[in-house]
Amino acid sequence: MLEVYNILPFDNPDGGVWKQGFDITYDEHEWDNEPLQVFVVPHSHNDPGWLKTFDDYFRDQTQHILNNMVIKLQEDKRRKFMWSEISYFSKWWDGIDSQKKDAVKRLIEDGQFEIVTGGWVMPDEASAHYFALIDQLIEGHQWLEKALGVKPKSGWAVDPFGHSPTMAYLLKCSGFSSMLIQRVHYSIKKYLAMQESLEFFWRQNWDSGFNTDILCHMMPFYSYDIPHTCGPDPKICCQFDFKRLPGGRVSCPWRVPPEAIHSGNIQHRAWMILDQYRKKSKLFRTKVLLAPLGDDFRYSESSEWDQQYQNYQKLFDYLNSHPEYHVKAQFGTLSDYFEALRKASNLDGKNSDPVFPVLSGDFFTYADRDHHYWSGYFTSRPFYKRLDRTLESYLRTAEILYSLALAQSKKTGKTKAFPSAEHFILLTEARRNLALFQHHDAITGTSKDWVVVDYGTRLFHSLINLKKIITDSAHILILKDQEMYSYNPSTPFLTMDDAQSSQDSLPHKTVIQLSSQPRSSKDKRSLGRIELLCQKYYGLKSGNLSHTSGYLLIYNPTEQDRSSVVSVYVNTPRVKVLSPSGRPVVVQLSAVWDGTAKISYDAYQASCLNSIVSVPHISFLAHIPPLGFGVYQLLEGQGSETVLADYNLYHNDKTKASKPFRIFNVKEIKNALDEIMLENTYMKIWFSGNSGLIEPYVFSDPPIIRVTHGRIFSEVTTFFHHLTHTVRLYKVHGLEGQSPEITNIVDIRGEYNHEIAMRISSDIESHNRFYTDLNGYQIQPRQTMNKLPLQANFYPMATMAYVQDGKIRLTLHSAQSLGVSSLKSGQLEVIMDRRLMQDDNRGLGQGVQDNKITANLFRLLLEKRNGVDMEEEKLSVSYPSLLSHITSSFINHPMILMVTYTDSGVPSLLNTFSPLMAPMPCDMHIVNLRTIQLNADPGPSDEAALIVHRKGFDCRFANTDLGLLCSTTQGKLRMHRLFNKFHVESLTPTSLTLMHSPPDARNMSEISMSPMEINTYRIHLR
Repeated sequence: MLEVYNILPFDNPDGGVWKQGFDITYDEHEWDNEPLQVFVVPHSHNDPGWLKTFDDYFRDQTQHILNNMVIKLQEDKRRKFMWSEISYFSKWWDGIDSQKKDAVKRLIEDGQFEIVTGGWVMPDEASAHYFALIDQLIEGHQWLEKALGVKPKSGWAVDPFGHSPTMAYLLKCSGFSSMLIQRVHYSIKKYLAMQESLEFFWRQNWDSGFNTDILCHMMPFYSYDIPHTCGPDPKICCQFDFKRLPGGRVSCPWRVPPEAIHSGNIQHRAWMILDQYRKKSKLFRTKVLLAPLGDDFRYSESSEWDQQYQNYQKLFDYLNSHPEYHVKAQFGTLSDYFEALRKASNLDGKNSDPVFPVLSGDFFTYADRDHHYWSGYFTSRPFYKRLDRTLESYLRTAEILYSLALAQSKKTGKTKAFPSAEHFILLTEARRNLALFQHHDAITGTSKDWVVVDYGTRLFHSLINLKKIITDSAHILILKDQEMYSYNPSTPFLTMDDAQSSQDSLPHKTVIQLSSQPRSSKDKRSLGRIELLCQKYYGLKSGNLSHTSGYLLIYNPTEQDRSSVVSVYVNTPRVKVLSPSGRPVVVQLSAVWDGTAKISYDAYQASCLNSIVSVPHISFLAHIPPLGFGVYQLLEGQGSETVLADYNLYHNDKTKASKPFRIFNVKEIKNALDEIMLENTYMKIWFSGNSGLIEPYVFSDPPIIRVTHGRIFSEVTTFFHHLTHTVRLYKVHGLEGQSPEITNIVDIRGEYNHEIAMRISSDIESHNRFYTDLNGYQIQPRQTMNKLPLQANFYPMATMAYVQDGKIRLTLHSAQSLGVSSLKSGQLEVIMDRRLMQDDNRGLGQGVQDNKITANLFRLLLEKRNGVDMEEEKLSVSYPSLLSHITSSFINHPMILMVTYTDSGVPSLLNTFSPLMAPMPCDMHIVNLRTIQLNADPGPSDEAALIVHRKGFDCRFANTDLGLLCSTTQGKLRMHRLFNKFHVESLTPTSLTLMHSPPDARNMSEISMSPMEINTYRIHLR
């Protein structure tokens, strides 16, 4: 596609009736030897949330569409209909009687009704991460298999705002042979139409063969509605949308209404639509034509079914009964069309010449007309894009730990004690809430304000439930003596060290209470007085007091050994930390700041005691086994390994620091132009003393800058009007110290038509070339083009973007999806939030004014390149380094911290829990270990889906002395030696979403994967 971009002028001349195309002509005798086959495909596009919430749409429209479908399709065997969104279909199915269910199954068997794609939603393909894309596909496909025994085979994506090859690959891995897309830049559609290349084999740019090829149909015109699907002239096609007959609620904007078909007009009307069909067919290479017949929430009223189906059937009967027209027209499903297409092009025949071209690349950034590029949604509502990524990490952890805990409970005879059934219900709900949010009006930020709140509330509830599943699963896995295991939901054994108070608030740390509970009555009276003070001065009640705790469980969600810095809030500066082996560890004691220059004395949910003594937070380096736990002990007491952080405050006369600072050394400096430096063993970073930024900007009204110097990390925090910008450098060996961490707390709630961006500038000679990832799965090379407007040069970044030259690569790693560009050589520019006061005339009817205080998290990685052939830079494929992959994994899957929650003593815990025999290879990633539902009821089965991804990486980077605690094995994994505590009873290959098993599927002891492959296996652990 980059080559196509280079060729196209991106002009927009008037194409006549097909405004964005060209005039189409034909010879009437072209079909004399081979008649035109026309498949009119009725459909209804149901957004699971947009202008209404999911539930409101279902109540008002969707249930009626599906109820009518059952009645109306049974009236005539020639009628067809298709459906894609399983979120809606499953909700409807659960509410209908067995008679109606049987009717649906008959309609499917008879080929009248088809499920296409079969995902939980029709997902966005720009902002969604491949973990969630796979998960929503599995959720839909598993539901279909259990409820209907149906296996979709064709993809249908008419409304996502641009298309990613990642989705094509996932469909191919799921056993699909064909797919359809619609929203592609009008200039690209025109170019492909002129080449008769709107149908092509979509191949992954990293595939040197043809294993990833999937047949793709691109709809040629402006929209998927009826005026833009029968042919090039919307004024005529609109006259064949019979819902718009005079007297109805919708009409044709071209002011020529449809006419009901009768004997007096049928000859003329049949000729009119045949002319459109013929012209449209001239854009394709075969005599088989697809004409979709539908729009948003169509067919909700019984009258529309009659209007559309009866009038079209009259047209079909007339056309088919006149051989001189050389046409066969009929209702069809998407699979009917693709089967006829394959037959006409002899695709399944041997030794046939290829009819269709091969295309690689993606279809971003989408423009529907003029310079209207849909790049704003790459960033819109970034708060929820961040929440989505957080929930993905928690869901993956919950899936893995639940699967292991389930196996553990069966192994130790604790199946009745472990709440497997109720947690599986919560897990299923979380899968579905995350899946719903992948919808192309959800994660995109393109819904009404109250619909966003509905999505956010679902994500928030699932976040709480997933934390419960994680802590309860950890409980059974970490006990030394399994006989001590008992489940009491009212007094959880473990609790998370952070909390979030509402769906639109940032998470915050809770405070670990290390001091003992008072024993004497005098102590109790003292505590009572403190609680009264709490209530009087701080509005805190005793419920806010943190629980006594001495153990910190740290979980590593990655498949390799991991050394990461963890931070927790404690209630006392006198603290010691012991490692799982009982050795003291070096601890940095830092202040919790309230605003710019005041140290907090009741940080977040600290007890009121902390209002009297400073609440510090401690940071230390934790070493945790892959997918396992380490148990660290926190003790009150002075330790020689505890080192206080020092602070420098740069401010002008207007801002004075609040005193006293108690235990911390804080040096105040009036704004200086001296440089600030942070360093570790890998790098030095210089900041301007005026701006607090790495680049030497000079502000006339300088911001407040707070510099932290510590043993574990140092950081520079700069307080701007809309932004708190922190660059942190970890002073530890290994991966954690090799890239600075950047946190931006963004707040543009008071602004008017405002965007806020972070620009990273370098002297890298990248010219107009840069690289962005697609869905966290693969890298797509990009070019900044002067012939395109600014907004067209922004692309989606799910997890990373980089610029490079022959010597250096600079990668920005992101923990949330945002829009990114490289507007000048060596630069990366990422849009962090946007506020739009007016509607953009695309149907939403509002701007984006519900901005939240949003935390964006990044890492910046600078790497030397070795042995680069600059000719290879022109290739359409690029890969991150191993170091880059693991850095991305660290930022998107942070360590998960839990504390013991019991005041009456803690049973003996394992020092460490490691479910794997050894770290996985550096390039192998467990996407998920997902317990499969039983066939009969909604409970868990003994099987899980083990989804493994072998990452492609660039070898031309140093991979020694990087602190990578893993190696590579050329894609081979010995499965019987993978798990430590568990035995692999069986392991069999299956398609990505478990729909298909190879005919020769057998129990495997070793798997072998090529780079970039994602494979799913059914695994039974015991």
